[in-house]
Amino acid sequence: MKLLGMKLSVTACLLSLFLLPAFVSQAQDASELIKKVKDKLAIVSDYQAEGVMKTDVSFMKVPESKVTIYYKKPDKFKIKKQDGISIVPKGGGNINLAALFEGNNYTAVSAGKGTVNDAAVAIVKLLPLDEKSDVVVSTLYIDEKDALVKKAIITTRENGTYEMEMQYGKYANRGLPDVITFLFATKDYKLPKGLAFDYDAGGQQSKTTTGAANQKGKIQITYNSYSINKGLANDLFK
Repeated sequence: MKLLGMKLSVTACLLSLFLLPAFVSQAQDASELIKKVKDKLAIVSDYQAEGVMKTDVSFMKVPESKVTIYYKKPDKFKIKKQDGISIVPKGGGNINLAALFEGNNYTAVSAGKGTVNDAAVAIVKLLPLDEKSDVVVSTLYIDEKDALVKKAIITTRENGTYEMEMQYGKYANRGLPDVITFLFATKDYKLPKGLAFDYDAGGQQSKTTTGAANQKGKIQITYNSYSINKGLANDLFK
């Protein structure tokens, strides 16, 4: 029995020696890919964008709206609707992709391969190091060749889990999407931070909301143009 135990111990040690480099390699690959994504996003210090926002939520009636979006490093973000209402959401990382990577306060873990709209992607999970972080985990689906996040699934403590899907065009070399789509559960009307303004700004709640608990809501912003690195004033975000 002792001999058998020794053999098992030796086998376990050998397996560890073989498997450990693979795990280390995966961690390095995930970190290197995240660095490439960050480096691309870092090109943009600020921008002002013009776009159109569409809201598709069963219990809300919100018209399509023209919007102006402002961003400035590291986490200033603001949306201004055509009716003059300005939104300065707390936790701009929930809307602005670049803010997810600020501070390096996370561990990147490889989660294999996948596809987004039939295109191959690498899957990386970002695990916050701060135990008090509202974000529990971010799962990113990344185009390895172009270092672009095509999809993100973000789980938070206060606002549940929601998805972001990005489509890229002529601003892809700076990591800026042409279209960004937010998908979320309508249960308890807990939209991602900064997006609940649609309901507050005049959306009409239906009389019967019990069926909305398991439904999905969608908010889509189509960016028509960007003005990049022009030096936006901090006062603009007040």
